[in-house]
Amino acid sequence: MRTKDGKARISVRNLVEFVLRSGDIDNRITAEARSDAMAAGSRLHRKLQKAAGEGYHAEVFLQRTVESGGFEITVEGRADGIIDGEVPVIDEIKGVYRDVLKMEEPVQVHLAQAMCYACIYARSSKLPRIQIRMTYCNLDDEEQIRYFLLEKTAEELEDWFQGVVEEFVRWLTWIAENQKRRDESIRNLEFPFPYRTGQRDLAVAVYAAQKRGRKLFIQAPTGIGKTMSTVYPSVKAIGEGLGERIFYLTARTTTRTAAEEAWNILRKKGLFFHTVTLTAKEKVCVMEEADCNPEYCPRARGHFDRVNEAILDIITQEQAINREMVCRYAEKHRICPFEFALDISDFMDGIICDYNYAFDPDVRLTRYFGEGSEGSYLFLVDEAHNLAGRAREMYSALLSRKEVLAAKKVFGTRKLPASRAIGSLGRHMLAMKKEMDGDFRVYGDISQLLRLVSSAFDALRKYLDENRESGDREDLLEFYFSLRSFLNIYELVDEHYRIYGELTRDGDFRVRLFCVNPVENLGNCLAQAKSTVFFSATLLPLPYYRELLSPAEEDYTVYAGSPFSEKNRGIFIAGDVSSRYRDRGEESYRKVASYIRSAVSSRKGNYMVFFPSYAFLEQVLAASDFVEVPAENGGYLKGRNEDCDIIVQTSRMDEACREEFLAEFSAGRERSLAAFCVMGGIFSEGIDLQGEKLIGAVVVGTGLPMVCTEQKILQDYFEDCGQNGFLFAYQYPGMTRVLQAAGRVIRTAEDRGIILLLDERFLRRDYRNMFPREWNDTRRVSINDAREKLGKFWEDQEQKGSKEDST
Repeated sequence: MRTKDGKARISVRNLVEFVLRSGDIDNRITAEARSDAMAAGSRLHRKLQKAAGEGYHAEVFLQRTVESGGFEITVEGRADGIIDGEVPVIDEIKGVYRDVLKMEEPVQVHLAQAMCYACIYARSSKLPRIQIRMTYCNLDDEEQIRYFLLEKTAEELEDWFQGVVEEFVRWLTWIAENQKRRDESIRNLEFPFPYRTGQRDLAVAVYAAQKRGRKLFIQAPTGIGKTMSTVYPSVKAIGEGLGERIFYLTARTTTRTAAEEAWNILRKKGLFFHTVTLTAKEKVCVMEEADCNPEYCPRARGHFDRVNEAILDIITQEQAINREMVCRYAEKHRICPFEFALDISDFMDGIICDYNYAFDPDVRLTRYFGEGSEGSYLFLVDEAHNLAGRAREMYSALLSRKEVLAAKKVFGTRKLPASRAIGSLGRHMLAMKKEMDGDFRVYGDISQLLRLVSSAFDALRKYLDENRESGDREDLLEFYFSLRSFLNIYELVDEHYRIYGELTRDGDFRVRLFCVNPVENLGNCLAQAKSTVFFSATLLPLPYYRELLSPAEEDYTVYAGSPFSEKNRGIFIAGDVSSRYRDRGEESYRKVASYIRSAVSSRKGNYMVFFPSYAFLEQVLAASDFVEVPAENGGYLKGRNEDCDIIVQTSRMDEACREEFLAEFSAGRERSLAAFCVMGGIFSEGIDLQGEKLIGAVVVGTGLPMVCTEQKILQDYFEDCGQNGFLFAYQYPGMTRVLQAAGRVIRTAEDRGIILLLDERFLRRDYRNMFPREWNDTRRVSINDAREKLGKFWEDQEQKGSKEDST
């Protein structure tokens, strides 16, 4: 919802659905009962329009421009039909999955849409009266049609229409005033800090890409200030009219917090700019379960009756709207906080949210990115190295025979259409399972499976819509969503996909639609942004990420150097240890443990040790003479050996436990601390331990993903494309994990620290070619001299510090 130069344009549907919405949130009506009513409804529209005969004019474009409150507002849309006659008729067709013969009156928002068209047509044709016909048709039984007919005078319609427009003007006034104030505040806004080395060039590159409508890839090490270097020029671009809204897209909560802080810093410098942070429904829901229906949740009951006043309340009082603020205002107005935040976003200049709100086909924000949606958006993709992996998951789908059997079991002995359809699907998957001649099989054609999935989905959808109060509904919903996802994703399948069946260790059989390379699907989403900036401290090697995210030759690339002195950190590579599977054993575990002892003994402080897996971690822990100490928390282990205190990441840690784990780095202690973690896990990125909180990272192994069906298919795909499959499937993703782990050290100009890489492969040319440019001073160590060389680094740091102090 935007206005420019006192002019605004809005569709009839969007106008009435915003101004006149009312009623409950009700997820018992499946999404397909809504989206299918649009897709199948389009076909039904054409059928009914064609059968209407002469005198029926289909899809008539209507438009009216009115002046109100100082605005010139254009309202437009296509009437489903106009029927000639002494008193012309506006026909509004709605396809629904319900018994239309039981309807007592039309849905009010549907009627309002028809009344808008009637008012526009009556005025343009100078009609004194006009009729409105609401045509409801059952999409499952197209012979079942219900009509509602009413007649209105042009005067009645005009009075009603002016009332709708006046309510809309109330919102336009707020928008126009805030846009003016925002742009004035941006005009003289300066960068809030002295530029670090390379930071100004980074900001200039972002602005240039946005001005020219290009994509930009930024590889910039930790500490250069990537968040502010991307947010500030984007805000300036908004002020120059180069975009209408910023989407700050992230993979983790911590980076969303960094974005919020960046905007708050700019506000302290005079910026007037509205932002909202979107949070997953499960995290803000006030009920035990996120079951959005008026029978279960009091916030869902009457939500749409109250939400507009709540929106006006919060946007007139707040600029920086975060999770806590959304929940507080939602409590005040007794509405759903999740849906509330989505509606707030319509009035925001910046939206901070997870990747999935822009890219995931199941949950992306259709109000901005749906078919036919238009906007001039600026995407800022933080931690962009995560996007390719996340996108593979978003655009892939899985169907398990075990979940098919579980759904069939829910129906018991009931001979229902849904039960029979699910049973047929299960039998076909059993036949596919019996045809397997190995652990996995790649398919070229699954048309028979698709027909059975589609039949099961249609039957189950109808059952759920007709049995909204059924006790087995919750048991079937997850399966229903699996079927929906499978069918939707199959519509995307192209040469970048592989379809395969797989036998699991527990005897299950699964069929997966695997998006090997998400570049096409991401490209369709990125095309809805005017400009996209991908940035990360580990976007290496850049050609690899460009291949997966956007390979267009006209895209820009920036490699920013580190603003910190290379002398502040020492990078050491152990050439006499290996983490290869064939080299693992008691001797190698003890050697790794010995290197860890050398690191923590070189100087008292906090160290993180990153392992390739939990299994490897446990073996080294045992080889480290670890003695567990009883701890109050139940999420991670605490203990010690003769050299240091030890804390150990586990697979069962929740968010609260994660915070406790990180708090250990701030605790005063008399000995060094070694935190045993897993590469690629929750402590590999998104944490900021500055100064003495962390002075070293030990990285065990090259981070290669485990060999599995998915990685084999990845390797084969890239080899078929003429690439080095092993590089793309294993080495590149592995090096990303290594760089993430190493990046925990040296967060500010004052930090000092060591990075110890434990694997002889890091000495090979193919691995060194993947190192960042600033890693040009690595030093080799062995089990015999590691403690001495690490100690020498710290002695040099102390001498350097003494000289700086005396100077």
